[in-house]
Amino acid sequence: MKSSYLMLAAIASGAFAACGQPARSPTSITAAGNEPAMEPLGIRPPAPGDAEPAPGEPGEKTSSYLPVDIKESFAATMARMRAEKPKIMKRQMDLLAERYDLANRPARGVTMFRGKPIQEGVRARLPKGMTWDALGAMSPTEVRDKDVFPKGFMALPHPNQPEGGMLFPKFHIDEIKRQEGRDLTRFDLDFDLPDHFLAEFPAPIFLTTRPDLGDVSRGRLVTIANFYELFNGILNPKQLEGMRLLVTPFPQQQFNQTEDRRSEAASRGVSCLECHANGHTNGGTHLVGDIRPQAFRHRIDTPSLRGVNIQRTFGSQRALSSVEDFTEFEQRAAYFDGDPVIATKKGVNVLERGSQVHFMAEMQKLFDFPPAPKLKVDGKLDPKKASDAELRGQALFFGKAQCGTCHPAPYYTDNSMHNLRAERFFKPRMINGRMATADGPIKTFPLRGIKESPPYLHDGRLLTLDDTVEFFNLVLETRLNEREKADLVAFMRAL
Repeated sequence: MKSSYLMLAAIASGAFAACGQPARSPTSITAAGNEPAMEPLGIRPPAPGDAEPAPGEPGEKTSSYLPVDIKESFAATMARMRAEKPKIMKRQMDLLAERYDLANRPARGVTMFRGKPIQEGVRARLPKGMTWDALGAMSPTEVRDKDVFPKGFMALPHPNQPEGGMLFPKFHIDEIKRQEGRDLTRFDLDFDLPDHFLAEFPAPIFLTTRPDLGDVSRGRLVTIANFYELFNGILNPKQLEGMRLLVTPFPQQQFNQTEDRRSEAASRGVSCLECHANGHTNGGTHLVGDIRPQAFRHRIDTPSLRGVNIQRTFGSQRALSSVEDFTEFEQRAAYFDGDPVIATKKGVNVLERGSQVHFMAEMQKLFDFPPAPKLKVDGKLDPKKASDAELRGQALFFGKAQCGTCHPAPYYTDNSMHNLRAERFFKPRMINGRMATADGPIKTFPLRGIKESPPYLHDGRLLTLDDTVEFFNLVLETRLNEREKADLVAFMRAL
């Protein structure tokens, strides 16, 4: 099969140099075309019978670059991956069932803004014979040496970590297909987390410029088909153009027009609000684009865009310093796994910084947090409106539980990044192709409106607020009792 794409030796040579490896000149290859002996550098060439290192292990031959010139036909790729799908999905669903209690068990009398119940209870399963109190009393070294760190607290892999890519819940796929006729179904994978652990859909939309209007979504998912009808007369022309760009699909790694895609038909791509549905989140997932090799890439639990106007750090680890930078980065890099070579092939959408990027950023900065009627203007509880449990939880939040150290009022973020060093509690291991090891510093996300955006932590490994309290109680070694944990959950539900 002929291709318009070449794998140029000069580019490859430069790529290796950019990765910190010496670029090789053509003369470094022997006349027979074999690699020269490497003993002078203190490295011997691989010998017959040498064991292949496991993925992610030191010595594994990896590359920062994805293949560009695909040799396998699209029909063969789709047939092969469809055949592999049942086994891959069973492996992931078995992992979730082993880690979590996935039952639909809503909290009584507590809902999201439009009425979807939130899930309650700790869903991470404990090791046999262990209790949360006993676990919380152990030192990090004891937990690690006895191998009792709950599996539900370990890194959550992508449904197919070696493959990765954007993956959407079925309810979003169905609505986009109904409105636009565009199919976001992947032939190789399905979304894995049950709907009852995700944010309500479609999410309400609140605007910083028009708080008098309340939810302006009218209960609809905003798309290219209806954004003008919904927002003409509410937004100014610049913001309206920003919204248009946010709901316009552009080519992406899995959804594009080339043979290297994961949709059955050639796709127009995805939009920014595909994951950040209605300026919030639908729980869609992906892998971060800024880590290599593949086994170390973190799963993304799509964060809400609500409150980006008060944030100064963007990306879970990249520490981009403005919404404008992040907007540009997403379409130039994150859409294509951080690979500009692949982006060129598949159709990168190069945004014009002076207008398009600014229009999109301004629109994103209008997405506001949901109302919190029990909070005062300083972001703390009004004693006249809050329950005793909520008030006790607030005292714990800013005291014994140490939450307020990183999550100060009024928006409950310090706009910084912190390293929890959870790796103190477990030995590195491979989990369905994901190397669970040190995560490094992670952005402090705002907690305003936190009950509206499950699941939690940067990769969605914590299914409920109860799970989140147990996780931080262990990692921060705060030794909270059962009532204190319940009070903390009550307080966070009021945010």
